Amino acid sequence: MTKRVLMLGTFDSKGAEYAFLRERILACGGEVVSVNAGVDGSTELFPVDVEAESVAEAGGESLNSLREKRDRGHAMSVMSAGAAVVVRKMFDAGKFDGIIGMGGSGGTGIVTSAMRTLPVGVPKFCVSTLAAGDISPFVGTKDIVMMPSVADISGINRISRTILSRAAGAICGMIHSTIPAAASERPLIAASMFGNTTTCVDACREALDKAGYEVLVFHATGTGGRILESLANEKLVDAVLDITTTEWADELCGGILSAGSQRLESAGKNGLPHLIVPGCIDMCNFGSMASVPDQFKSGNRNFYEWTSEVTLMRTTVDENRQLGKIFAAKANAATGPVAFLFPLKGVSMLDADGERFCDREANQAFFSAVRENVRDAIRVEEIDANINDPAFSARAVEIMLELIAEN
Repeated sequence: MTKRVLMLGTFDSKGAEYAFLRERILACGGEVVSVNAGVDGSTELFPVDVEAESVAEAGGESLNSLREKRDRGHAMSVMSAGAAVVVRKMFDAGKFDGIIGMGGSGGTGIVTSAMRTLPVGVPKFCVSTLAAGDISPFVGTKDIVMMPSVADISGINRISRTILSRAAGAICGMIHSTIPAAASERPLIAASMFGNTTTCVDACREALDKAGYEVLVFHATGTGGRILESLANEKLVDAVLDITTTEWADELCGGILSAGSQRLESAGKNGLPHLIVPGCIDMCNFGSMASVPDQFKSGNRNFYEWTSEVTLMRTTVDENRQLGKIFAAKANAATGPVAFLFPLKGVSMLDADGERFCDREANQAFFSAVRENVRDAIRVEEIDANINDPAFSARAVEIMLELIAEN
């Protein structure tokens, strides 16, 4: 059966380019379903399956209204929202197997907003003038392939002919590729890790593997936490082993690795077993020392230059108390089994006895705040060990398995 590619874009301004892209997809053996998001018109160069009127209405406004307002920013917002709705409905109806689009800032925004509604694993390919810069706002937590257009997407020339031909080949290769089945489908546990908790998470992963589980490990760098939350929200994992929750320290203190205020919510909201550990909440992450905000430099804070590009700042007693209240509130909202496990001899490698971030008063402020604010039914356990000690990882695995059994 021939696979189908959904081609999404602004056909009013990029009709010739999309006509060429469509031609190359057909030449590669794919079928094409087309959706127009162009406010100012369409194209007669190829058949359009869903016109811009439908996209605008799905975004909450008529196309005529958008044209009359002549507000490009507003129009892009509406068409982005509408494209996301239309594309997701078409996917759910089995209308396509992969999606491709192209554009500058506006076109890229529309195309990728739709791509982000699709599950991980669905082929997603975007040719963009912005792909050589910071693409995180466009990619989000999804597996979107971003290809630089090199030159502007303006006409078919020796550069665009090559780029778009390769893009067509790429999306066709993606939709026709097969994914080998695993020998057995084991329950999937998502785990969070940082360099300072690697020893612990590696030990947990090995133990859970022997117990019959597959463990997906996410680096707690902001993006990793957002992806973990996204997978939990889609129920693509069966449980969450949150060993490393450091991203909340960055969210609170203004560090560079925040995963947002929704961190720690998805597992509980979806009833997934969730073990919460305050891994690496002793540190907030900045870039080079020169990048640290002046308010902290002048505040007698404890810094450690991890590398020339990474500066760690020890969190204070008050910050840990605030974190404890936040963690308790997240756990209180959970609809599934949730528990806390505290390492009394340090929440990271740098917080071990005698190390430069060792601050038992700060840690205790967090522990006490959780206990004082969490509902009685939630288990809170502590162990006299550092987070990277074998005794801690062993107990974390035991509790994780107990929570799964309760679910």
